[in-house]
Amino acid sequence: MTLVDTSRHVPTDAPLIAPLVERWSPRAYDPTAELSEESLRTLLEAARWAPSANNVQPWRFIVARRGSEAFTAIHDALMGFNQAWADSAAALVVNVAETVDEAGTARPWAKYDLGQAVAYMSLQAQHDGLHTHQMGGFDAARLAEVFGLRPGLDVVSVTAIGKVGDASALPEPLREREVAPRSRKPLDEIVIAAA
Repeated sequence: MTLVDTSRHVPTDAPLIAPLVERWSPRAYDPTAELSEESLRTLLEAARWAPSANNVQPWRFIVARRGSEAFTAIHDALMGFNQAWADSAAALVVNVAETVDEAGTARPWAKYDLGQAVAYMSLQAQHDGLHTHQMGGFDAARLAEVFGLRPGLDVVSVTAIGKVGDASALPEPLREREVAPRSRKPLDEIVIAAA
């Protein structure tokens, strides 16, 4: 069994808090690990307290634990390699932005705000000994139909949540990517101007 170092610490150019240094997105999840109601509630509470424009909180979540019909529906809407590994996660969360409210008013910052809420959830998960992996490969229309989302509720991403598992259970080339060194672009490539 090839367990991955769950911390995956990286060298940073400035001191960061531990959940940021340790956070990474595994694809190998322990298929026996479960997500308790208390743990799930904590993750959603972290997301609830994320900042948003005018404090509108335009995020919604569809949460499904492994073994449920909702989990299967989400998994079946995943595309490509995501289906090959996401079935081992303890839970799948569909992240939804309310881009238009029920009165028809546009919420242009909804997807940005949702991203912050998901980031808060991810950092809380890391703090709690869990890991998350964000996915963009899915059939949004299918998810909207299955879960009866009204127009203006846009599926933006899907998050896998769980405990790190056996990397050797992954198919190639995912196995190789799972243990590859982590890297990021240097700051001078991402900062356009700093005065």
